Amino acid sequence: MTRFTSLLFALFLSSPLYAIPHSSDIDRDNTAIVLSWHAFGGLLSRAWLNNVTGNVTLDPDNEFNDHVRVTIPVSTLIASNSLLTWQLKSDMFFDAQHYPTITFISSRVVPLDSHRFRIFGVLDVRDIRQPVILEAEQREQNGSLILHATTSISRSAFNMTRFAVVVDDRITINIDIQAHQH
Repeated sequence: MTRFTSLLFALFLSSPLYAIPHSSDIDRDNTAIVLSWHAFGGLLSRAWLNNVTGNVTLDPDNEFNDHVRVTIPVSTLIASNSLLTWQLKSDMFFDAQHYPTITFISSRVVPLDSHRFRIFGVLDVRDIRQPVILEAEQREQNGSLILHATTSISRSAFNMTRFAVVVDDRITINIDIQAHQH
């Protein structure tokens, strides 16, 4: 009877209910965000943002404990040329002087399989908050969490409507995050 009780106790303690969520801090030096859009009838344009900070918590046993929080400094934005960089940082678009950061906070992370997730959350740009859904893939490499996510947004949803005749409204966002467990 004692062995049976010990076995039950051991099984209960090893239950997924006691699994620990994995929390990781975003590595600002190895994380990048790429914005891309079409302009002038099809020309692909890009801009890059870096020095991203935040954290990722993934609980393999309870998706409601999963969280992704990301802060992006607009000052790091670099486009394909200096004029475009200036325009994007100006009040024509991101208005970096008045709105220095972009944030994303997840509300739910839904596992699709062991390495793919759908991340629901809110993107805050220029104090305008819009729901977004990220399609994400996760892998581990040398003890680090690698997360690639992508989504598309409407720039007009964030009141960035300048040059609407020549610049597409749809912006694709590709995010490559490397995070270290703490």
